[in-house]
Amino acid sequence: MDISFEQAEQVTRLAAFTLELGEAVNVLHSNQIVAFQGSPSLREDSFMKLSGMYRKKRLLQSRIRGPVRFMLGLPEGYSLGTVDIKEDDDLLFEFRHVLFYTDDMKFRPHVQKVRNVMMTHDFVKMKFSGPGTLGLLTSGPLYPVKLDPEVPLYVDIQCLVAYPEHVSLTPCVYGNTLASQNMNYHWELKGSGTVLLQPCKPDKLLDEQMQGDSLMRRMLRELIPFGGVFIK
Repeated sequence: MDISFEQAEQVTRLAAFTLELGEAVNVLHSNQIVAFQGSPSLREDSFMKLSGMYRKKRLLQSRIRGPVRFMLGLPEGYSLGTVDIKEDDDLLFEFRHVLFYTDDMKFRPHVQKVRNVMMTHDFVKMKFSGPGTLGLLTSGPLYPVKLDPEVPLYVDIQCLVAYPEHVSLTPCVYGNTLASQNMNYHWELKGSGTVLLQPCKPDKLLDEQMQGDSLMRRMLRELIPFGGVFIK
């Protein structure tokens, strides 16, 4: 699989995928597919599992097989980051960031501790195993940061995209009284490995657009032919 951007300055706007025979990718935001070049039968849409519907605010996902070329349009201010996942990888991901994953990957839910559920309002994280490639939709470019077993790393709770399964993870604030009273909750992380961050806070306007529709309206838009055109 090859992923390229039409122009360097458009790295956050349009990504072109080229799949060879035998390759396949699962796209979890089907409405971001803006162009497709290949046999129509090579795109197969299916219903997500209920857990995926809840977390992605979507009903359908698309499986695209090669040989084909297609393009994904990315929302304003968002970037596409890719991560190569090994067979024994232990990173836990925020599922809402996952844009696509290659067909040879597996994933399973990882139940969070109660205190972390209260902080993130998300009961589970997702653990992917490869080998394969994971595509992440993030607010700004994706940044890896190495952890230290002794010196904690403090990360804004809205900016942490993925972290190793076996790190110490504690919700907190830091700094003096004024600082701690004027910041979002942070994760205090200690351990080994690398965490993945997005440098910008999520776009509230996009979140409202993604979450504001009723379930019935989303179902009608995706189930009725050309529903996305007639149902706004």
